[in-house]
This record gives sequence, structure tokens and C-alpha cells, in this order.
Amino acid sequence: MSFPPNASVRAPTPLADAHPLRSLLYVLTIIAVVWQLPYGHLLLYPLSLLATCAHELGHGFTAMLVGAEFRSFVLHADGSGLALWQGSTGRLATALVAAGGLLGPTLAGSLLLILARSSRLSRTLLWLLAGGLLAVVVCWTRNPFGVVFLVGAAAFFAAVALWLGERGGTFVVRLTGAVLCLSWLQHVDYLFSAGATINGMRHASDTAVIAQALWLPYWFWGAAIALLSFAVLACGLWAATRPHPP
Repeated sequence: MSFPPNASVRAPTPLADAHPLRSLLYVLTIIAVVWQLPYGHLLLYPLSLLATCAHELGHGFTAMLVGAEFRSFVLHADGSGLALWQGSTGRLATALVAAGGLLGPTLAGSLLLILARSSRLSRTLLWLLAGGLLAVVVCWTRNPFGVVFLVGAAAFFAAVALWLGERGGTFVVRLTGAVLCLSWLQHVDYLFSAGATINGMRHASDTAVIAQALWLPYWFWGAAIALLSFAVLACGLWAATRPHPP
């Protein structure tokens, strides 16, 4: 391509939307801090529920990947949830399913951050999120509260796709991706505990399940997953903020 001698060519900016991304990082810092406060999950109630959904669906989808059956998913009003799966898959697969709830949302969130580099893709991603949540409702959600929340979340993403512009839609996609990346921070002490109470019943923690299926104590796996989650988030942010090629 050639230009007239007097024409001025404007060099592409490294990242045209650096300011919105910087604002997103501030928001993420606030979310991470508030989630560590007493009753912090109540202050960010919708995001806390979304994080729980991502965690439990990470278990279910990982179970499907290792050849097991994802039976059902429930989300409770107190922010807890449970994914039920069935199948004889061996000790390694059991550990992978347990880790899927902790690492799966981080991987999915990082992918959203990378795809949201293109503002033109934001509307498509919003429609995919809305459709995916409705599919989860139809296929796996088995309690009324979970149905109501997921349908409401799907309606929100659809409304953003319809009525917000590219800039606003891109921010919502990035915020959703970042919340998924940080979902394990909602109850970071869960990584370093042997069990948790869900809807009044005591269950082994995911890291305890990994320890039982493999070796080494649960706190070792908690630390390993925390470090790996940070690494995945850092790689996602790096890829999302790389300058577009000229």
C-alpha cells in the first residue's frame, strides 16, 4: 500500500484501550481484597455466586473430559454449591476432577481475557456466555435458586450484548473473565483446609480429595494450585495486554 507524499500516517497505538484495562485491574484488586474481608462474599453477592458456579462447573466439565458423567449441579443461596458426577475413572482422574473446580475457571477466565482483546468479539462472547448458562440450566441445574440465578445471569449478558456498545461490552467480558480467574480467592482458606460445610453437610475439600487420590498433604496441593492459578492469570493478562501487530 502506498501513500501520497504529503499524507501523514498515524502509527497504531500499542493498546488503544489501555485505560479501561487499567480500570479493570483496579476493580479486580478491590474484588480480591473484599473477598478476604469478613462477610466480603456478601458484599459482592452476585460475583460470589458467579464464582461458585464457575468452580462447580469446572468440576463437572472436567469429569466429562476424563470420561465420567456430569450428573447435576446445585447452587445455594448461601453461596455454596455442589457438582455431582459419576464414573469409575481411577485415582488420577479423580484428582483431576477435584482440581478442575479450582483451575478450570482460571483457565476459562484467562481465555476470555485474551479473546476480549478484540472489541468486535465482545458481543459474540456475551451471547455465548448467555447461551452457555441457559444450556447449563437445561442440562444440569437441579435446584430452583440455581435456575433463577443462572437465568438472571444469562439475561444480564444478553442485555449487555443488546444495549451496550463495544466498549462497555468488552469491559463486561473482561470483568467476567477476571472474576473467573479470581474465583478460587473467594474462599482462599478452602485451599488449605481438609473439609468444608455445604448446605449443612460436611464434605472433603478439593485439595483433600487430591491428597487422598495421589500423595502429599492437602496443604501442599493448595499451595501448588494457588501458585499455578497466579501463573495462569499472569499469562492471561500478559497475552491480553500485548500490543496488536501492525
